[in-house]
Order: sequence, then C-alpha cells, then structure tokens
Amino acid sequence: MSHSPGNPKVSRKLAAILAADIAGYSTLMGADEGTTVRDLKAHQAIVFPIIADHGGRVIDTAGDGILAEFGSVVNAVECAIAIQKTMAERNAQTEEPRRMRFRIGVNQGDVIHDETRVYGDGVNVAARLESIAEPGGICISGKVYDEITGKIPATFQDLGLQQLKNIAQPVRVYRVQTEQVAVPSAQTRPALALPDKPSIAVLPFANLSGDPKEDYFSDGITADIITELSRFSELFVIARNSSFQYKGKSPDIRQVGRELGVRYVLEGSIRRADDRVRITGQLIDAATGVHRWADRYDRDLKDVFAVQDEVAHTIVSTLAAHVRKAESERVRTKPANSWQAHDYYLQAADALASFNALFNKEDLYKTRNLAQQSLAVDPNYARAYAILARTYDAAWLHPFDSDHLNPSALDQAHQFARKAIQLDANLPLVHTCLGVVLTCRREHDASIAAFERAIALNPNYVDWPFALALVRAGNSTRAIDVLKTYMRLDPFYAPFALGLLGLSHYMLKQYSEALPLLRDYVSQAPNSRSGHVWLAATHAQLGQLDEARAEAAEILRLRPNYTIAGNRMVMAFKSTKDEKHFFDGLLKAGLPE
Repeated sequence: MSHSPGNPKVSRKLAAILAADIAGYSTLMGADEGTTVRDLKAHQAIVFPIIADHGGRVIDTAGDGILAEFGSVVNAVECAIAIQKTMAERNAQTEEPRRMRFRIGVNQGDVIHDETRVYGDGVNVAARLESIAEPGGICISGKVYDEITGKIPATFQDLGLQQLKNIAQPVRVYRVQTEQVAVPSAQTRPALALPDKPSIAVLPFANLSGDPKEDYFSDGITADIITELSRFSELFVIARNSSFQYKGKSPDIRQVGRELGVRYVLEGSIRRADDRVRITGQLIDAATGVHRWADRYDRDLKDVFAVQDEVAHTIVSTLAAHVRKAESERVRTKPANSWQAHDYYLQAADALASFNALFNKEDLYKTRNLAQQSLAVDPNYARAYAILARTYDAAWLHPFDSDHLNPSALDQAHQFARKAIQLDANLPLVHTCLGVVLTCRREHDASIAAFERAIALNPNYVDWPFALALVRAGNSTRAIDVLKTYMRLDPFYAPFALGLLGLSHYMLKQYSEALPLLRDYVSQAPNSRSGHVWLAATHAQLGQLDEARAEAAEILRLRPNYTIAGNRMVMAFKSTKDEKHFFDGLLKAGLPE
C-alpha cells in the first residue's frame, strides 16, 4: 500500500475488537425518539467506564453502535460479559417495551490505524459477529476462542463455520454462554406455577468423553430421553429447547425448578469409548434438593436404546405414587436397525438445531447430507426421512437457491414425510413434519389432522408450527391456545412464538394486543423479515402510517426484492377473506405488490 506525502500516517497492529449495538434500536426510536435517546445516553454513561476498566478504548460511536479496541483478548471478552450482565440488571428495572439489549461481537485481527479512524478485516469481522449475535448475547471468532479457552469462567457453543456478509472466508463462530447472558436469574425471571401433574425437566447430560465434537452424541441421548418421558401423558415434561439453556453449567437445581416450573429434575453424564457407553443419571426433587433415584449403566453402544428405555421407565416408576397409570405399554419409537444410522441422525438433528437458530444455509445443507448418510446405512429409518423432509420445506421457504418457492421442493418434502409415516406411524415427529409440508401446500385440513395425530401420540409434543398452520387455516383463536401451551412446555421458547402470537391477534383484528408482542419479537430478532412484515401491517391497521412505512423500509433493506406477491405464496391462507385482511395491512404500509 503506497501513500502520497499528504496522506494520513498509517500503522497496523494486532488487536481485539469489540463491536456492539442495540437490537431493534430503530423500532425504539420510532416509538419514542426522545426517551430512546435519553435511555441510550444513560446506558453509554455506564458502558463506557466498563470498557475503560477492562483496558479498552472506545474508537467509534455511531448512533447506537460502539466500537472498542483492547490489547488483551481476555479483557475484551470479560468486558463483553460485564456489559451484558450490567444491561440485564438495568433491563430488569425497565418495562419490557423500553428495554435495550446489546448484541456484541468480539474478534482478534489485524487492524489499520490512521490519524482519523481504525479499520480493516479485524474490525469488519467483529461487526459481522455482532450482527448475528442474539439480543443480550455475545458471539466470538475462533481466533478469540483459541486465546481465551480455560481463562474465562464461561462455556461456549460452537456454531460452526459461518459465511459472514462481505467477509471472503468463512469464520468459525462461538456463542458465549454465561449464567448472566444465557439464563436469566431467579430474580429477573418469575417462578412458574407447578402443573397439576408430576413435572420434570431433563438437563443436558454432560459429555465426559473428552472431545467437544462428541457433544452431539450426549445431546442426542438427552433429547431421546426427553422424548421417551414425554410419551407418558400423565407427566408434564419440559421441552428440549428450555432444558438445553443450562448446557455446560452447574445450576442450582432449586433455581431450575423455579425457572422452568417443575418439581423434578433429571441430570446425568455420558462417557463414550470405542464400542462402549456409560450413562449415569440422578433424579432430584427440585423443591427440596433431595435425590430420589440414581443409577449407572455400562453397555455396548448397540444397546443404548435399551438403556434410554430403562432410564425413562425407572423414572416413571419412581414417580408412580403420583401417577394414576404409567402407560408403560404405549408403543414407542422403533430403534434404528443400525447404531451408525442413528449416530448420523443425531448429527443431522444437531445441524438442524443450528440452522433454526441462525438460518445459515450451510447448516441446512449439512443436515441434508447427514440425513442421507443415515439412510445410506439404514434405508428404513423413519426419523432420518422426517428430518430430510424438513430440509426441503425449509429450502422452499428460505431464499437460498432454486428450491425457494419451487413446487418440486415441496413435492420432495411431501414424499419423504409420507415415507417416514409409512415406516413408523407411531412416531410423533413424522406427523409433525408432514403437517409442516401440508400447510405449505395449502392442504389445511390435512395439515391440522397431522399435527393433531402427533399430539394424540404424545400430549407433550406441541410446537409453534402447529400454530402457524392454524393461523393459515383461519383458526387464530386456537392458535393462541396452542402457543400458550407451547410456551409453558418451553419457558425459554423461541422468539418466533412471540411473533406468531402477535400475528394471531392481528388476524383476529386485535391490533392493540398484537402490537407489543410484535415489537418484542422484532427487538429480539431484528433480522427477521416476517417480524417486520407483521409489525408493518399492525401499525398500518392502527393508522400509525409513519411507523408502518419505517417497518416497510426495514423489510426492503433486509430483502430488496421483497414483494407482496411472493409473500402470498409463503403465507398460503385458506380463506380469501383472511388473505385480503392480512395483505390489506401491507398495502397500507406501502410495500410493493
């Protein structure tokens, strides 16, 4: 790089860069500009000293954004954690619509200094990491992770290689998980009332194999135990998503009981070595902290299905005094003929969970490849066909490639879902997957019947896709009931559920009830196009046209080629009356037809 004598002096150095901004800041500004600016200044007055205390230097502030430079990577990450902890405490004292949640990215790289600014790939990657972080969350690069491992009391979720916008090479990304960032404290999250029937949460079994790459195995076994317990209709079983908020932690079991609203907690560990596996488990009364049962199982890997079954039935027997009937003869999932097929399935399920968190197309393709490998080993494995179906309806929904809105992609999804049911009609998962495909195909009555069949097989198997199918079919009142059930079974529910709840109220013309739900959803998921679409329509129906047009502008920023016509295919309403009502709001908001 050459410079003329008049150019500013340029220098390079290796530094840790922290990038932060406020999730949903434009929405907050649109709601109350004066208050938002005052709140931001008050937060900055707290955050800037935290940066200085950790040896950092603020190098840029643009609007709600903060860019800071650190000589130490450890200091930068500790600073990020301190900021999120402080903001969580401040937000606890603020009403929900006015809460400000920082998203933070931390990277280590080569940065360029001149007399006026700091720039370079090190800064660019930090900014992109911040953009994919969850509100209240922290994402770090693989370079940062390598430097801080073992030096900070936090755990990290490997999100894999991510193709960040305008960054040439994929970057390995980790999500920082701390008690303060990932799990709200008992003081900020009110205790939930206990259900009428015995209730239990299964915490992620610890992976003692010594290789973090084996996490998918212990996570998969934990998920299978949750599924087995869920089959007993007289138990109330917390969904996998909420249980896994505690992964990598050693939480107070009493606090877990309060946060999830359960009486019992199962925790344990898994050690896999060659063709052997050791599973330990203990059942704890969360109200008293008393251990009700504990056992250890040493088995051949091929017998792991029998161990899962044994653990589930032992727990039900332990709680039998509270249960009228255990339903122990209920038909259960058929195990795969080959353990290798199930292992590939567990890896596929792990990749699909990553896709649902970040909507990264590489995770979707990875899921499909692993499901295909599972079927190459066992061509009759129903769960692998079901997860393969989900990759095709997701490809139809998301604008990744030529499968987007392509009828052949839905045909593929339908074919795989039907094959899964043919192989194992007693598996709730396969009926849910079919329900998702059918609602996209506008086969509304058949879709709802498929979701209802899944719930008949497992009363705890309730998820948000059922609510979306009900909205499309014209039954938003029932969709609200389904969402409330889902949100109780999964207290750490996906933010999308808030959006669907808002959409359900919108479809019932309850715009005032929809507005705060949709604002909250957009605040938590600012890059969700659907959230901004639904919020734009709600503002428009309330006559708040300036706010509606601001949301419309955000939609077009996120998806420049967005049209109402394309959205008609995605929403696929059964009733022309519902369709007209929904899209009338978008037309009023000024979105292109």
